[in-house]
Amino acid sequence: MICFVAVAIALLSACSGRPTSLPATFTEVADSACIYPDYRDVTIPPNIAPLNFMVVDDAADAFVADLGGLVCGAGSDGKMDIDTAAWRSLLTAQRGKDIEVRVYARRGQGWVRHPAFRLSVAEEPIDSFLSYRLIEPGYELYRQLGLYQRNLTNFTQTTIYENNRSYDNDENHCVNCHNYQNYDTERMLFHVRAAHGGTVVTNGREAHKIAIKHDSILAAGVYPSWHPTQPLVAFSTNKTGQVFHLLYPEKIEVLDTESDLILYDAERNQVSNILRSTDALETFPCWTPDGTRLYYCSAKMPELEGENTEALITSRFDSLLYDIYSMPFDLATRTFGEPRLEVDASSQGMSCSVPRISPDGHYLLYTYGRYGQFHIWHKSADLWVKPLSNDLAPYPLTAANSPDADSYHSWSSNGRWIVFSSRRDDGNFTRPYIAYFDRQGQARRAFLLPQRDPEYNQLLLKSFNVPELTRSAVRVTIEELNHVVRHTEAQVAAYK
Repeated sequence: MICFVAVAIALLSACSGRPTSLPATFTEVADSACIYPDYRDVTIPPNIAPLNFMVVDDAADAFVADLGGLVCGAGSDGKMDIDTAAWRSLLTAQRGKDIEVRVYARRGQGWVRHPAFRLSVAEEPIDSFLSYRLIEPGYELYRQLGLYQRNLTNFTQTTIYENNRSYDNDENHCVNCHNYQNYDTERMLFHVRAAHGGTVVTNGREAHKIAIKHDSILAAGVYPSWHPTQPLVAFSTNKTGQVFHLLYPEKIEVLDTESDLILYDAERNQVSNILRSTDALETFPCWTPDGTRLYYCSAKMPELEGENTEALITSRFDSLLYDIYSMPFDLATRTFGEPRLEVDASSQGMSCSVPRISPDGHYLLYTYGRYGQFHIWHKSADLWVKPLSNDLAPYPLTAANSPDADSYHSWSSNGRWIVFSSRRDDGNFTRPYIAYFDRQGQARRAFLLPQRDPEYNQLLLKSFNVPELTRSAVRVTIEELNHVVRHTEAQVAAYK
């Protein structure tokens, strides 16, 4: 299928039996075209890849879409494959303006035209690269799992690191929690669990593997956050397990029986405790853009009735409520001050996870749900923000949220875009959605990450996990990462 810019209403030459021009006659219908992904009335970046979509209409055998003068035709499958060069020209011309889209369908011997919808093209671009983990909906084996990077300006996906394609007990390992320093790929990290275990840390095109373990800390690092300017990483350290419910509607729960916060110095390979407590569960650290405060989530531990902490927490899984706190950080002494409550969710019978501060420091974005902190499984999970510059009350990003789980999220480096994981399509797989965040602190309607084949997300039986935006591509090669993971020993971090 070929799409191109139409000149006036002149008829254009046919290609592969698909219509390539607007129909001369048609009948207006009142019902909106059923398209997937649903890109109706969304705000998009001026540098996004073509929003290929398919029209779902069993009564039609051909389709035409007019995207503000760019005409695209499709056969009975309804798939619109928009030419990238023509799309870029259109977005450049319409930057800061709207594109009117009209869909035509041929039903029998005549054409119908559906009501128009709009694509609003923002002035501000989105960062060019999005990385994520693709993971099967399994719970014990780690096969066919990897970290990947997508160029958002086109459809190119490259592999950052991938584990074994077929199951091998000696090679069975997980990779997770990829994280970058200040939207740049000069410094990044990810964890390797089970075989070849450790944390892979990169500096430019070089990588090495470290191990965080010491009697003075709870366990290895889990959820990371790079300091924006220094070679420091704040980690939560968690003892985590899964619970499978027989009767509860949400069948899977991920719980921490213990969790603390630690600080890792990547240049000195040293680790120290930030918070180590027995009466609270701390997790999901996040630095402010200026590096002077550390935000995190914390839940009060249930009163222990015996020594089986795991059984106790499991039995009270839906009463674990996490609030958001922050602590000041003194870079000169590398010390933290007294915690300050930022979001009091527990008093409302709710729970927070994944705090992220906007690049301008004005907004705290977080996931808000009924209980717990692994909100990727919770239908109650939505995105909320709290204004920090004027201390207004938190509020939901209603236009971006859905009735299903909207969870892990990240900001763009200019603060105008949010990418987050959502299960709104089918309730089973997380997929990356993008929403514009305007200067009034409101989100626009979110749209699904575009793919060359609009059916890709429906056919791919994997979840997109931990979407992270960066300005540049990952610099270290997959060959270097393969060598480091599989053929080097982890350097044990010293405790300070």
